Amino acid sequence: MLWVKSFHIVFIASWFAGLFYLPRIFVNLAMVEPGSVAERERLLLMARKLLRFMTLLAIPALGLGLWLWLGYGIGAGQGWMHAKLLVVALLLGYHHACARLLRRFEAHRNSRSHVWYRWFNEVPVLLMTVAVVLVVVKPF
Repeated sequence: MLWVKSFHIVFIASWFAGLFYLPRIFVNLAMVEPGSVAERERLLLMARKLLRFMTLLAIPALGLGLWLWLGYGIGAGQGWMHAKLLVVALLLGYHHACARLLRRFEAHRNSRSHVWYRWFNEVPVLLMTVAVVLVVVKPF
């Protein structure tokens, strides 16, 4: 079980690195001057590659988490686990929202400012904090 837990933590940390960084690329994309085609294309390429990579990292992170929960019974029937599963669902929604925002940038349909993306970038930090507190403290 400790091997599964170790790799779960590694994949979660790696997935979060992407969740933290992709919106920072969006901040930069929102600030690109209209005539800066090369800069825009470079940032879009980086964003596409990062989204693909973080999606590949999310799959084993989720699979290993399910293994711990269903295979070993970690957190089964406990309130903190139900709350953590809600956080995981919100993170998946955030990941999906990042993919949608990237498609909007690719289609030249971004309507949000760099300031909005700076605030959007704080969401995974808050969700990670809640998840860690739930897993470590187990408040209920």
